[in-house]
Amino acid sequence: MRTGAAAGHLGYFHEAVLYDSDEHLLAVVVPFLLGGVAAGEPAIVGFGERNADLVRRALPAGTEVTFLPGGDVYARPTSAIRSYRKLLAGYVAQGVGQIRIVGELPPVVFGATWDWWARYESAINHAYDDFPLWSMCAYDTRRTPPPVLSDVARTHPRVARPDGSHPPSPTYTPPESYLTEPRQMPVDPVQRTAPLVELTDPSPAQARAAVQAADRGQLRPEVVEDLMVAVSEMVTNALRHGAAPVRLRLWSAPDRIVVTVHDRGEGPKDPYAGLLPAGDGSAGGLGLWISHQACDHVTLHRDTDGFTVRLTAGNPHVAV
Repeated sequence: MRTGAAAGHLGYFHEAVLYDSDEHLLAVVVPFLLGGVAAGEPAIVGFGERNADLVRRALPAGTEVTFLPGGDVYARPTSAIRSYRKLLAGYVAQGVGQIRIVGELPPVVFGATWDWWARYESAINHAYDDFPLWSMCAYDTRRTPPPVLSDVARTHPRVARPDGSHPPSPTYTPPESYLTEPRQMPVDPVQRTAPLVELTDPSPAQARAAVQAADRGQLRPEVVEDLMVAVSEMVTNALRHGAAPVRLRLWSAPDRIVVTVHDRGEGPKDPYAGLLPAGDGSAGGLGLWISHQACDHVTLHRDTDGFTVRLTAGNPHVAV
């Protein structure tokens, strides 16, 4: 792991910027970007509008820094990984030896959907291994909830500080361990009501039909179709690779449809299941990857009763 901008070797480095003021943020980010420009390295900013403008004003006029548009890249974890891998591959194809990126997640993900973004932050310690990337993830400690900051410390090997130091995070946990830990599934409020549908050992066709029947026009047709595909994949996974019985529950709310698929098995063995393509042919990996792209939130939960996948189509940013 690089310990400062003067280090001569290249590679992939993933650091957190835990800032408590605009001055703190700029003291880390501006030298980081200017160091990249001076070294002839691509320097990229993936901030929201406010912080992007803050950095623009702080950089000398004419500095060749690329600002990614908006926060669309962070719509879903799989989308972010796929987009960044495409971006990085393009630079590598041009012969670039090192790439610098500083980014931030939109605050809306710090609530009900933080679980899969925490998995994202852990998974990218491996997902970009084959690229010469030095990345920093900025978190405003004044606004970021303490449980999120705890996960940030566990998913970033080092912390970048204004004095130029990069000390290791004392609680960093390698993704192979972090991603396999039991994580509490945040409860969607609609799950506190009786399910609209409950099926035991349904066929994939029955699962798709249940989703279609639950559609009350609250979602776009293509969103419902994506959910049908995702639910079908999860039922197929559970029937093939899990342990009976397989139970499907479905809830319909004014702005979303929520489906859980539970079986008595242990779930996928691949810690990156869902976030990365299952190139090794691991059981159920492709279905989970498809589901992570098709749904607006996917939660995985293991306990003594087995393995549960919850799929949400529509607005997942609801109070828990």
